[in-house]
Amino acid sequence: MKIISVHEGVVPISSSIRNAWIDFSSMDCSIVAVVSDVMRDGEPVIGYGFNSNGRYSAGEILRRRMIPRVLDADPQALLDEAGELDPARAWDLMMTNEKPGGHGERSVAVGVMDMALFDLAAKIADKPLYRYLSDKYGDGNPDDSVFVYAAGGYYAPGKTLRNLQDEMRGFLDMGYTVVKMKIGGADLAEDLRRIEAVLEVLDGDGSRLAVDVNGRFDLDTALTYGKAIEPYSLFWYEEVGDPLDYRLNAVLSEHYSGRIATGENLFSLQDARNLIRYGGMRPDRDIIQVDPALSYGLTEYLRVQQMLARHGWSARQCIPHGGHQFSLHIAAALKLGGNESYPGEFQPTGGFADGAVVENSRVGLTETPGIGFEGKAAFYEVLRALHR
Repeated sequence: MKIISVHEGVVPISSSIRNAWIDFSSMDCSIVAVVSDVMRDGEPVIGYGFNSNGRYSAGEILRRRMIPRVLDADPQALLDEAGELDPARAWDLMMTNEKPGGHGERSVAVGVMDMALFDLAAKIADKPLYRYLSDKYGDGNPDDSVFVYAAGGYYAPGKTLRNLQDEMRGFLDMGYTVVKMKIGGADLAEDLRRIEAVLEVLDGDGSRLAVDVNGRFDLDTALTYGKAIEPYSLFWYEEVGDPLDYRLNAVLSEHYSGRIATGENLFSLQDARNLIRYGGMRPDRDIIQVDPALSYGLTEYLRVQQMLARHGWSARQCIPHGGHQFSLHIAAALKLGGNESYPGEFQPTGGFADGAVVENSRVGLTETPGIGFEGKAAFYEVLRALHR
């Protein structure tokens, strides 16, 4: 097996929505196509990748460092002992001559390539990614469906409480039973009105509503909001402060008895390990949200899973950020606790296969070889244009 070429580009995923920290008016993401010399039905087998959402494209790092290192390598250096493509060996090559630390946009660039290489490896093996991963890294008996919740509830110009309620009703009509909304982009009184409006749609059941601060709060605000929302018994209180402010998270966990979720902006094994060591996370209830696409790819995410197991955490306490097909396959293969879903945002990259059906907040996997981007027509058209 040999990689013939790698094609890189950018796709816009912009919209008028905002959370407590940023708006998405100029959001985009990197996409890649890794073309191999393996032929199927007269066409080369191609692996595709993109960098999830919430972080901008990382094209400069891809073009100048990651892609050349893969293309310039001896093709044998990318293969395992059985002569099969090994994304972990490609990962080592991409990280050659890179200093430790500084995980920001570099982790995003590596994650894009790592995703494409896993897509390619599973396609060459003629298996859907979740079965390929379960056979290689799991117990060979993957979950056949995955818990998913509908993420939305953003702030937007002119959006009323009625609009927010209608959005959440739409998620319920799609088959979701758990939904998530943004808070922290208004004052506490307004956010409580927004929460209570959504709870009306959920028949008053706070256990079906998660709230997400996107890292906005200082400690005093985190505690004030926590005290105000604790009586609602919410599904979780997410990324309350800066992702690297482990003390804030630890103090919050001492005062807020409900579930805390965080980790989507931790992009390395080292940062995730520090969260477990110093962030006060409680393995009996809290949720780790590391996004495999943003955090150096699945190769690094597997190391994070091993670290969590050593610290007594169950994989079921992991529900990745991102709402995309890559993490959905990973969730099924590694038996995670679920996966985020974006039914209405971040198109064309977000969401699952076009024919995916959500029932009681669970979705099944496709049997298309690889990640299955071919079953997401609008996105597949964009990906194919990279190498046509």
